[in-house]
Amino acid sequence: IMNALGLTQIGLMLLCTTTISSLQCNHLHLQQRKVIENSLQLLDKMGEKFPQQCLKEKMSFRFPEQVLKPRQKETVKVVIEEIFQHIFYIFSKNLTLAAWDGTALEQFQNGLYQQIEQLEACVIKKQIHYFWSKEVNRLKLKKYFQKIDCFLKDKKHNLCSWEISRAEMRRCLQLIDKVIRKL
Repeated sequence: IMNALGLTQIGLMLLCTTTISSLQCNHLHLQQRKVIENSLQLLDKMGEKFPQQCLKEKMSFRFPEQVLKPRQKETVKVVIEEIFQHIFYIFSKNLTLAAWDGTALEQFQNGLYQQIEQLEACVIKKQIHYFWSKEVNRLKLKKYFQKIDCFLKDKKHNLCSWEISRAEMRRCLQLIDKVIRKL
């Protein structure tokens, strides 16, 4: 009787977890809007205003906006997840010359990580990742983030390169926010 009761409790816990997870996925776009809004505030809080001495180094990375207009609506979540992964990667290395608020940076990274985890849990992985991985747009997105990464490396991760990258990530998050509002 104890084993049956224990198994019933485990079954109920799994059912509740699945239901809660399902509810979170149904409201994912609302959650993402809040996370992006918070991320934009943290990007502002991380550093001061854009330094004047960096204006001459400004670079156009040209975000491939077509990646946010996939054929399948569900693919948008996969695209956003991948964008968050790239942003997380960029903001997780060689930050020593970026004179930013460490707490805000850590909160920014944690928010991205949590959102990546949430998206991974909600996306129907096998089918969508297969289609997304076959798309030319995925390569465009990868090249976009490689340009930013190379720019940081070429500039030896100096203050201006980080400030330019921070401004670019702000623009990137604003584009995602615009797409999410339409979902």
